[in-house]
Amino acid sequence: MISNAAEQACAKMNLLGSMRVPFVFVIDYEMKQPIVLPLDELENAGIFYQIDGIGNLSSQTEVAYKPIAFEKHPVDFETYRKAFNRVKKHLQKGNSFLVNLTQSTPIKTNLSLLDIFCRSQSNYNLYVQDKFVVFSPESFVKIKKRIIYSHPMKGTIPERVNDAENLILNSRKELAEHATIVDLIRNDLSVFSKNVTVNRFRYIDRIQTNKGGLLQVSSEICGNLPVDYQDQIGNLLFSMLPAGSVTGAPKLQTLQIISESETHERGYYTGIFGIFDGENLDSAVMIRFIEKTESGLVFKSGGGITALSDAQTEYQEMIDKVYLPF
Repeated sequence: MISNAAEQACAKMNLLGSMRVPFVFVIDYEMKQPIVLPLDELENAGIFYQIDGIGNLSSQTEVAYKPIAFEKHPVDFETYRKAFNRVKKHLQKGNSFLVNLTQSTPIKTNLSLLDIFCRSQSNYNLYVQDKFVVFSPESFVKIKKRIIYSHPMKGTIPERVNDAENLILNSRKELAEHATIVDLIRNDLSVFSKNVTVNRFRYIDRIQTNKGGLLQVSSEICGNLPVDYQDQIGNLLFSMLPAGSVTGAPKLQTLQIISESETHERGYYTGIFGIFDGENLDSAVMIRFIEKTESGLVFKSGGGITALSDAQTEYQEMIDKVYLPF
């Protein structure tokens, strides 16, 4: 059931959209603490964004270009395997085809959250009130001239692995996982769009990290929106949440499995953020996420589990996704 906060945020987005007023939105995974602000209110709110090189942080902001210290302390394998086995049982019973399982990894670094935001080389960057920073490589939806695009990202492998590209593209497990999410996103887009098609299926994105390159597998799906889509832009976005690429399929049953299997609160992690410029929209899934907690910084990461998944491989993928984007 959608929360009162989500209903209010949805209505505000519809109103601003109908007036063609540019705004930024940040929507948490459970849609309980959404943020919707016109662009001219962002600075006082302590929120900075940068999307494809365009953002609201002054170019005069000083960045500490010092040697990077970065340590990660992931949960031990046995702890991960308990959660993995719980998910696997649901998959074997047919309760889900794909479950995105995530963990929190304590990290230590000599960089502040704002330092990380300023130095990030990702396409989608967000900093919120010294509480968390996002440097996401994954688009949620883009809207240009009434065409809506989604680029779900499913499948990760370090570039250093021998024959990495062929290995991941020819993996039965990775193909099944990716196809499931593409089908789910097609259905999500079809709620408000017509003529939904898959333009590109399983292409490679390369991502630079402080520990070397990662290969990620993406697809492109698009559809046609109605002329007045801006008037219902909130309804459109909330109808697709939580994002399919970070939940699984079928979505409702899988959300329950995630709730039973994960030991942490996702919060804003795996939510979405983006900007509406008055006509078009660009947004990202909030993966690659560092959060400040009472006990220090934590990096939240995970991956999709299918019936073909191996616990050790998935555990390593979860760890490989803990990095700095420069």
